Amino acid sequence: MADESAWPPILRSYFDDLILVKRMADLSAETYCLSCLEFLNWLDGEKKSLSEVGNRELLGFLTWRRTQGASARTSSKDISALRSFGKYLKRTGVWADNYAYELERPKQSQHLPSVLSIEEVDELLSSIDTTKPLGIRDRALFEMIYGCGLRISEASGLLVSNVHFDEQIIIVRGKGDKERMVPFGDIAAEWLKKWIFEVRPSFVGKKAVEEVFVNFRGQKLSRKGIWKNFQTLESKTGVVSKVHTLRHSFATHLLSGGADLRSVQELLGHSDLATTQIYTHIDDEALREYHAGYFPGHKDSSGGKDL
Repeated sequence: MADESAWPPILRSYFDDLILVKRMADLSAETYCLSCLEFLNWLDGEKKSLSEVGNRELLGFLTWRRTQGASARTSSKDISALRSFGKYLKRTGVWADNYAYELERPKQSQHLPSVLSIEEVDELLSSIDTTKPLGIRDRALFEMIYGCGLRISEASGLLVSNVHFDEQIIIVRGKGDKERMVPFGDIAAEWLKKWIFEVRPSFVGKKAVEEVFVNFRGQKLSRKGIWKNFQTLESKTGVVSKVHTLRHSFATHLLSGGADLRSVQELLGHSDLATTQIYTHIDDEALREYHAGYFPGHKDSSGGKDL
């Protein structure tokens, strides 16, 4: 978490507005504010006040960011943050108009997220040493991340009170503080029960800890902790991956198995169906690879291999 106390007062007020009024998730609000902090620092360097800002200054800032190596994706995030900040500044009377609305986001090339095969997922999960107490935790943790398509922050923040074994569902608090219900399977249930009822109490003791997954001190397992533990599995198996790849794999495997796009959207907690549709492209690529493997000599009418 960034040091908010070092931020200018107007940025601290904006952050509070995002959290309390807009109900934005802490991490998203912080990301917006860090982009705006870059802008405010740039204005200081240019000897400009916030009230003097117009289109020229906004374009000047974005141009400077690109010269500093900012990617098209970063520039797009900056513009989203500046638009939101501009709306706040207009509402509070600092700006007469939201000049950031005129900024156009740069076009980005679409990068398909990496996915693992079912065999690779099995290899990662089976490499966990479940003879150790924390190994049981990690098996339950990564079974849930893969089996429920969780973001790393959602797994870290999963509450014991939101796990319902009778129905085999969990209530997940996702982006924008939105809640969704996600079912989990028998294997995940088996490891989760073993962790919560047999192992977790020895770490938590008499402390009141709401989160399901805790570290060896009995405190909430952080996102960084989850990431580090996953890196160990990656090194052990040689399967190149990231924690978030398990979520991508969950979605792709569901679609491959015949799940409809709307259902996958609900399970992932996507507000926009277009975000979920990227996984249909991944599946197309997988099908092409399978086809090339089985029919390596087949060519299409253009003379190229594959379909």
